[in-house]
This record gives sequence, structure tokens and C-alpha cells, in this order.
Amino acid sequence: MTLEELNTQIALGEDSRRQFKQDISNTDALAAEMAAFANTDGGVIFLGVTDDGTLLGLTLADVARLNQMISNAASQHIRSPLAVQTENIALVDGRLLIALTIPKGLDKPYFDRNGVIWLKSGADKRRVNSKEELRRLFQSVDSLHADEVPCKVGVEAIDGRSLADFLQATYGLDIPEKGADLLRLLQNMNLATGEGFLNLAGVLLFGKHPEWVKPAFIVKAVAFPGNVIESSSYVDSEDIGGRLRDVFDDTLRFIMRNLHKRQGQQSFNSVGEPEVPRLVFEELLVNALIHRDYFISAPIRVLVYANRIEIISPGHLPNNLTVEKVKAGNSNLRNPILASFIAKKLLPYRGLGSGILRALEAWSQIDFKDDREGCLFTVTVWRPAD
Repeated sequence: MTLEELNTQIALGEDSRRQFKQDISNTDALAAEMAAFANTDGGVIFLGVTDDGTLLGLTLADVARLNQMISNAASQHIRSPLAVQTENIALVDGRLLIALTIPKGLDKPYFDRNGVIWLKSGADKRRVNSKEELRRLFQSVDSLHADEVPCKVGVEAIDGRSLADFLQATYGLDIPEKGADLLRLLQNMNLATGEGFLNLAGVLLFGKHPEWVKPAFIVKAVAFPGNVIESSSYVDSEDIGGRLRDVFDDTLRFIMRNLHKRQGQQSFNSVGEPEVPRLVFEELLVNALIHRDYFISAPIRVLVYANRIEIISPGHLPNNLTVEKVKAGNSNLRNPILASFIAKKLLPYRGLGSGILRALEAWSQIDFKDDREGCLFTVTVWRPAD
């Protein structure tokens, strides 16, 4: 890194990828900072820089001491050990800075020597103190997926008719009559655990009443008369639960009945075409139901305004996925069991990563917002001006 590049970085200030330290004297404190970066998205610690960005620099003796401390922290004070890089940068007065680069971890979660898991939160760090956050860390490195987590119900919670229809249509098989045989089949289909419980995918796809087992995993849909949320005035409202297919159908129905119809070139007596193509919402709803973060106990929200429709999903984009990558057709399997069954025509699924592209081809006036701090992903479909 040149001195010019260094000054550019320092001028940006501290954030979740960049931190300034004038000096460090405690190896455990350094290990905690490094673990926080590794558990989040990686970053750089600049040693020899004050909090306000002043380049005080370090002596050669400081550099030798800090490099030894960095080596000890990375190898002995963090579990699992981290492979970090250091670069010494010369200042104009002969003093030095150390740029300590911590990569995004591949073996998350990383603990400090006291067993604490740290995450970056803006320019600071914080402890992981909930099972939900810990599960998301495992999810980020494909060690755990929400749709495989067991629920506290057995095969008695399966809706026999919907499963029988799926087995017959997909495999030409009849549903087993005996409970033990049914459980074995569900286990072979990755819908039940070895202990006999349905996992989340099993409940959401074929449960009798998924909203009874997981009440948060519904869609809350509201249509407002204007362009802002109004607490006392709305046009239409519905809490939509059931199996994923039912949730999809009922949510799509809610959206379509709250859109305007346009006659275009059709006759006066025709029903008319929706102001935004139906395909757009089919693709966006499938994406929301399959790729939302089910480790977050919150509903999907569908908000219909006079000028737009918002679909708000719990969970920001996973791993290194960005809005730009999503719009280019990239995808990341957050819930692989659900995705595998949706590919078997349980929903109108047309291929991994292609749904957003099809929605944009059918209607270009769509915005995407990845809110990593609020842990939300929002799709905004703008309605045509009258």
C-alpha cells in the first residue's frame, strides 16, 4: 500500500471494515478485534493511527513487538487460528504503520480465548448473545441451514393429502399407510430428522397447519390508500398462513386484487390486464419465500401503496451476495431443501438465480435494498403513474 493509498483509506474513517488503533498492549483485546472481523466480513486494522485519523506512526521496536503480538493472537488466542497478513507502511518522518488485514473467516464462528464470539457492529464490536445469531453464523459457512432445523412435531403434523398428491405427481408413488414407513420416507426426502421430528422444510411444505407450529413465518399484507403507512386507515389487510403453496397463492391473490386493471386494446367488457405483469410478483414472491432467513422469527411483509408495492423479507443478502450480483442473476442457496422441492414444481419456479432477471425483463421499475444493519431485504415495485 502506498502512502497515497493509505491516506485515502484513513480519510474514509472507521467503519465495519476499517479500524484505527494508536497502539495495542493486550493480546486478548487484539484477538477479540480480529475475531470480530473474521466473524463478519473481514477488514483492516491500522496500527499507529489515532481514532481521529492522525498518523502518529510506530518505532521499529513497536513494530517488532506488535508483530509478535499479532502472531500470538492469531495462532493461540483465537479458536480456530486465523491466517492474517501484515504490511509495514513507511511515513514521511521515518516512522511506520502496520496494516493488519483479517480475512472473512471460512471456519466461523471464531471465539476469543474466553469463549466469547464477537461480531462487528459498525466501527465497534459486540458479543453474540442469541441462538439466532449463532445459527446465522453457521449458516453463512454452510454448516447449518434453517430449513433443516427440527421442529417439535412428528409425522402426525403432516397433511396426508398434499403429500400424497406430491408423491403421485412427482414419483408415481402412493403415500405409506404405516407411520413408521411414512417417517422413513420423510427422512429419505430430508423432511424429517433421525429422531422422528419434522424439520422446518417438512412443516412448511407439507404440514397441516404450519402457522400453528411456526406462527412468525406468515405473510402480513396491507394495502394503504396513500404512499405512507397509516395506522388507522387501510384499504385491505390479511395475515396469510398455511403451507408455502397456500401462502404463495393467497399472497399473489392479495396483490393482484389491489392492483388496477387496464383495458389497453381489449374490448370494453374485458377484465383487463394488471398494471404490473403478474409474472413480476410470481417471481418476487417465490424468491421471498425460498430465500428469506428463517432463523429470524418474523413475517414477510407485503405493503401495497398508491405508487408502489414493497415485499420486505427478514434477513439481508447472505455471504458476499450483493444487489448488483442478484440483478446479474447470481444466487445463494440459503435454504437448499426448500429450493430442491420448489424445483419439483411445488411453486412456479423457473431456475436458480433467474427469477429476478425475469421480473426485471417484464417490469424494469424495480428497486432492491439490502439493509445489513436492519437485517432486511426490500423489493420495491413502482406502479405506473396514472
